[in-house]
Amino acid sequence: MQTMRAPAASGAATRVAGRRVFRPMAATKLAAGVTTDMSKRTIPAKLEEGEMPLNTYSNKAPFKAKVKSVEKITGPKATGETCHIIIETEGKIPFWEGQSYGVIPPGTKINSKGKEVPHGTRLYSIASSRYGDVFDGNTASLCVRRAVYVDPETGKEDPAKKGLCSNFLCDAAPGTEIMMTGPTGKVLLLPADQNAPLIMVATGTGIAPFRSFWRRCFLENVPGYKFTGLFWLFMGVANSDAKLYDEELQAIAKAYPSQFRLDYALSREQKNRKGGKMYIQDKVEEYADEVFDLLNNGGHMYFCGLKGMMPGIQEMLERVAKEKGLNYEEWVENLKHKNQWHVEVY
Repeated sequence: MQTMRAPAASGAATRVAGRRVFRPMAATKLAAGVTTDMSKRTIPAKLEEGEMPLNTYSNKAPFKAKVKSVEKITGPKATGETCHIIIETEGKIPFWEGQSYGVIPPGTKINSKGKEVPHGTRLYSIASSRYGDVFDGNTASLCVRRAVYVDPETGKEDPAKKGLCSNFLCDAAPGTEIMMTGPTGKVLLLPADQNAPLIMVATGTGIAPFRSFWRRCFLENVPGYKFTGLFWLFMGVANSDAKLYDEELQAIAKAYPSQFRLDYALSREQKNRKGGKMYIQDKVEEYADEVFDLLNNGGHMYFCGLKGMMPGIQEMLERVAKEKGLNYEEWVENLKHKNQWHVEVY
């Protein structure tokens, strides 16, 4: 396996006399729960016990939680509004990193049979470790993009067509009660091998489960768990104002330069090798040799975000595999068979 190196340039480092040095970050107010303090936190280890929680609460018997805080974490030039939402759970709806919660928005709808029924459940990947943003196990966090509809003729938002659940969450005041289900999901879990390289490819709020990963790997002192592998995140967003949790990422990059790599694909600011917009597959392709080598040596690759990201990524990987004399379908099937390939898109 190749020697691990510091993160690729991501806006917080410059090269001086051949060395990578980090510029002091501008003083900005961090959202609640977001930290640049890289000291390892003590956590309630009882949450390490027992089997993975799954579907503890259902639509018919949901869990009642309360919103603790809601903060916008995108800048003014972002292409949309994304919020970091901390939920008070009192530790009563435990989960593992990589799982999702369901949220049932308030109100009712008329179904196809003309009957009034509750709204359906919306799934959100959990954006904190099982110990929450304050490491006590009593909260969990969500990363939610406000869904709006812009009329193509008028260019104005149509409130009647806005996303019901995302707007409910992004507008929620502290103390607002929310109905939750789950946790669900067995696809995006961390491997048992604590030395396995982790390669994560995210677009937008698809970063949520990977935040749960990096907090467990780098911010928590978990008995019996010590991550010693390479943590490599590829993140695709439109521009710098659309970056999510960048303060935490830059702090980890500075504290763990040999273990942590971060590469952004900023489609409206960067160009790919052919002079077009830099999409997530273009950024991954720049490091294709390293990615294939890591996967051939036990690495795990994760994908999370809008399902529209996958065709471009798959086409790129298939092309690279062919250049390497590999049968792409057989290569991916082998990774799936070894549980090294993890895809959760929506």
